Amino acid sequence: MSDENKPILRYNANERTNHWIVAILFILAALSGLALFHPALFWFSHLFGGGPWTRILHPFIGVAMFVFFLGLVIRFWRANFISANDRLWLRRIDRVMLNKEEGVPPIGKYNAGQKLLFWTLLLCMLVLLATGVVIWRAYFSEYFGITSIRLATLLHALAAFVLILSIIVHIYAGIWIKGSIGAMLHGWVSRAWARKHHQLWYRDVTGDKAPTDHQGKEG
Repeated sequence: MSDENKPILRYNANERTNHWIVAILFILAALSGLALFHPALFWFSHLFGGGPWTRILHPFIGVAMFVFFLGLVIRFWRANFISANDRLWLRRIDRVMLNKEEGVPPIGKYNAGQKLLFWTLLLCMLVLLATGVVIWRAYFSEYFGITSIRLATLLHALAAFVLILSIIVHIYAGIWIKGSIGAMLHGWVSRAWARKHHQLWYRDVTGDKAPTDHQGKEG
């Protein structure tokens, strides 16, 4: 097999396992949280053995989700700082959405949208953890006043709403960019995919210093 036909490893087994554990825990946390959020959604509690068990399990699921998400943060935070190319990429996102990437600057392992999503998820997780502790009646809420609990409940719901919307965007983007979901399932991407969507990362992992087709000049 020639080098051109050899795939590139984007995510190793540990990274993929960590990601899917977080994904499963997110689904469980979202469903149990929605069951507690509104009576119309209380039927979700049947998935967890009823109302009392849902109330018991939800905070533990949330803590587990945060802990495993920290594993992703530790692995990927260095690749998620916003660069000058990322800011230019955002200004030209209309071209990216139309799959017309001429004039779009080359990017690293993650584009600006993925980076903004990463920091949004981290912020939401931190807010959910902090507010969740305040409203965790079995262990901590007795140490806080009613005003603090009410404010924490509001912020908890708001952060959960933003988190759910962000994950929906994440899923949609993964489906829209062909090859992204496959990368998280089996870990590998084609060289053509890497060159097209993440050229600076492609150069780093392959050592191919050929000039990019996408120029970062204004115009």
